[in-house]
Amino acid sequence: MSAVLNDKGRRKESHARAAARTVEDLSATTPTEALFGITELCREFDLSPRAIRFYEDKGLLAPRRVNGARVYTQRDRVRLSLIQRAKGLGSSLAEIKQFLDLYGTHGEGRTQQLQFTLERTSQAIEELEQKRAQIEATLAELRMINSAVRLQLDGLQTPPRKS
Repeated sequence: MSAVLNDKGRRKESHARAAARTVEDLSATTPTEALFGITELCREFDLSPRAIRFYEDKGLLAPRRVNGARVYTQRDRVRLSLIQRAKGLGSSLAEIKQFLDLYGTHGEGRTQQLQFTLERTSQAIEELEQKRAQIEATLAELRMINSAVRLQLDGLQTPPRKS
């Protein structure tokens, strides 16, 4: 059991390291680039083949076909990493597609992609800050109620004094 957990932990850690360099790797397309099968990507990203095919249907991935089999490039692998990361941050597939499409074929839309990311992250930060303020206010109120109830219970449980 712990071996399974350690393996998943290593995969997540590996995925996190890969995500850190994904933006720079998007332009990595060379004639001798590495190719990946769907099984390899499923294992690496802890996904089912159905999930990867779903991303293809949504236009997020576009693997090559070799003798009818799907073959993924380093670019596809990076895109899959970005998809997983963006999903983890709560982005919709439509937003993810818009972000990926901005990049273009050879990175010509990099500036627009960065601007899109800046706008979306700024908006998300603002929303989370507002939620945090609401949570802090709710916690303060709950603590006050909790304290008042404790005092009332202490008063009810203390035996009356004899004069």
